Amino acid sequence: MGIKSFQGARKLAQQELTTNTIPFKVRDYMSTNLITFKPSQSVEDVIDKLIKHKISGGPVVNEKQELIGVISEGDCIKQISDSRYYNMPMENHAIKNHMATNVETIDGNLSIFDAAKQFLSSKRRRFPIVENGKLIGQISQKDVLKAAMTLKSQNWKHES
Repeated sequence: MGIKSFQGARKLAQQELTTNTIPFKVRDYMSTNLITFKPSQSVEDVIDKLIKHKISGGPVVNEKQELIGVISEGDCIKQISDSRYYNMPMENHAIKNHMATNVETIDGNLSIFDAAKQFLSSKRRRFPIVENGKLIGQISQKDVLKAAMTLKSQNWKHES
């Protein structure tokens, strides 16, 4: 005779969704289509790719896709500055001599909230994700922000 309320069923379905299927791990939000560099690439080539792809750095991998370093805009700027200061051409300077090799990684199974804490404590912009010795992805601060907004719309109460 009237409209039945299905609020109870919706709440149950929402509760099941929140506990069972909401992605909240780093691997659910990491980027996997990465711009990577080889240790033998020149600094000029890296600069071209950083500008072309509008990125601030990227992982350096060997032929087996194993992470061996990270090259950043700052590393390239330092090389430009040094080459100009000492009046030395930048040609043929391989990035293997200019990249950071002590690279902090993050576990793909870590919760996105723990990743946020790690970003805050380390002051890094991005973390590579390595599994079985191979680079499988990268998580950035922007990825964590996107995840927070996705999870907010599904888990967190919105106060108007």
